[in-house]
Amino acid sequence: MRIAIVCYSLTGHTFEMAGEIARGIEEEGAEARIFNIRTDEVDAEYISSASGLIIGTPTYMASSVWQVKKWIEEDSRSLALSGKLGGAFATAHYAQGGQDTAIMDILGQLLVKGMLVYSGGGSFGLPIIHHGPVALDKEGNHYDESRKMFRVYGRRFAAKAAELFGK
Repeated sequence: MRIAIVCYSLTGHTFEMAGEIARGIEEEGAEARIFNIRTDEVDAEYISSASGLIIGTPTYMASSVWQVKKWIEEDSRSLALSGKLGGAFATAHYAQGGQDTAIMDILGQLLVKGMLVYSGGGSFGLPIIHHGPVALDKEGNHYDESRKMFRVYGRRFAAKAAELFGK
């Protein structure tokens, strides 16, 4: 099973957390590839053949960055996304900086694309990851402590994709 992670990362924080998600996906026995739309060419064939797509964004002005919006709205038009499992994550500097809004923006766009949206909610216990994981780099040790949550999210996402689509 393949799962694609598409993100925009300027400082490396969002890409680094995408790597934590990918590790969790691989721990579940699935394949994960990360594409940073700032520096990488996105492999359309890989994404079209993937069972899931997770999109990551830094938080800017209480939303996802324009590059992520553009990728979803324009650059992904030719991709076969309908019916795939979708998810989102965000990085930010401070709590209450709009990271939930950024994630919800992405999830709404994935629904418009005909995707199924993943949320572990509180049903899996700790760590509780309602909309998607968030890492804050200016709030104590939150950034480094979030790594485990991002790996757990990757494992849970891959397990749900396997449940829905088989291995």
